[in-house]
Amino acid sequence: MADPVIVARGIRKSYGKVEALRGVDLSVERGSIVGLLGPNGAGKTTLVRILATLLRADGGVATVAGRDVQRDAGRLRSQIGLAGQFAAVDEHLTGRENIVLAARLHHVPKAEAQTRAAALLARFELTEAADRPSKTYSGGMRRRLDIAASLVAEPEVIFLDEPTTGLDPRSRLALWGIIEQLRREGKTILLTTQYLEEADRLADRIAVVDHGIIIAEGTATQLKQRVGGDVVEVSVADETTLALAQEALKERGASVDTPRLRVSLPAVEGSRTLADAIRRLDAAKVDIKDITLRRPTLDDVFLALTGRPAEDATPAGASA
Repeated sequence: MADPVIVARGIRKSYGKVEALRGVDLSVERGSIVGLLGPNGAGKTTLVRILATLLRADGGVATVAGRDVQRDAGRLRSQIGLAGQFAAVDEHLTGRENIVLAARLHHVPKAEAQTRAAALLARFELTEAADRPSKTYSGGMRRRLDIAASLVAEPEVIFLDEPTTGLDPRSRLALWGIIEQLRREGKTILLTTQYLEEADRLADRIAVVDHGIIIAEGTATQLKQRVGGDVVEVSVADETTLALAQEALKERGASVDTPRLRVSLPAVEGSRTLADAIRRLDAAKVDIKDITLRRPTLDDVFLALTGRPAEDATPAGASA
């Protein structure tokens, strides 16, 4: 990688007997968005907290913007912005007061803090609500305010930890647009998400995290190629039928998504694979609801890499 701004090597972290991170290596190129994709408990938030100087690793080394995250934590904090999983705003303060407070905590002079607050409120379409208590804001407005506050020190590196969790589709799309604009301005962004379509839409590169390690890394296209092209997807009505379908298609490399009552298999021969799957299911007297041939998604990637869908991957007691 020509110009990595974030570099992590062998990062480890445990909480008691639970290994949240088990030797993570990661590089993020300047001006890019890297998505950490994985379920709750995969270790995403723990890694972000270490890189953002909020948590000390048990082992390994990491640098952000050329500074060691442990030895140079004090100086590094002025170069990074962080928006966590939950909007870190004071609900008793107005939107303007929240941003001014964040600026003052970064030692921005009072007059300049007011100027930056006004500019950020306008940018995030919060001007009309600027002088209302933030407790009156919608979820989407609170997330925009939180990200606006994280930019008040004009950081070159931004950490966004599941920024759209809990937002409605309209607010999510609006926030995606803001994140894409930050990339166009040259910001380097590390984004954690559970949403496969979010990583697909925003990230230049994606690192798939499972049980504290990165199990795959690449562009969305490269990761989808791990599935082997098109996918045949079979939907059934119940778990008994699901087991029959899995047995009928096991020689084809079938993977099971139990919560959705689906069996998926790589369509290495395209429509021929689909026809063969239908024959096998018919011979096994499997009553199917639907069968389709489609392009692979990042859902398929996680299923192919781990043998289970993302929502089933949370290890008990682990940190996100």
